[in-house]
Amino acid sequence: MKTMLMIAASMLTFSFANAQKMNEAEIPATVKNGFAKKYPGAKVEKWEKEGTDYEAEFHLNKVESSAVFDANGTFKELEQEIKTSELPKAVTDYCTKNYVGHKLTEAAKITDATGKVMYEAEMSKGKEHFDALFDDKGNFIKKSDTETGEEEKD
Repeated sequence: MKTMLMIAASMLTFSFANAQKMNEAEIPATVKNGFAKKYPGAKVEKWEKEGTDYEAEFHLNKVESSAVFDANGTFKELEQEIKTSELPKAVTDYCTKNYVGHKLTEAAKITDATGKVMYEAEMSKGKEHFDALFDDKGNFIKKSDTETGEEEKD
């Protein structure tokens, strides 16, 4: 069961590459209400559709964040930007050893609805970039497909 949750979470995390931007008017009321209940007073800066789910980008306590909700407005996960120095040492060690020539450019802490934590490390080399996903102890889970070109900045 634990493995299935990790796989599901990693699939959800890496599905963000195929995001579809949406206007707030296109977001179901159940999703907007779920967001407002979970993060009262927070203002969504951008909405995206992630498969059948919805991602709200916003700032939480001055930290760049995104939260994912299903179509019923049920919270699924929160991703928050962190300093690369805040990653577990096992993550940075893995990246240094396995992605020689790449630079660790961004990091995020992902917390799912059950409180389970994972880490995401964005690696880049020139215009190529990809994300590597790790569990809360810094064990490697999965690498996203390598993309080429400028990454969208929030």
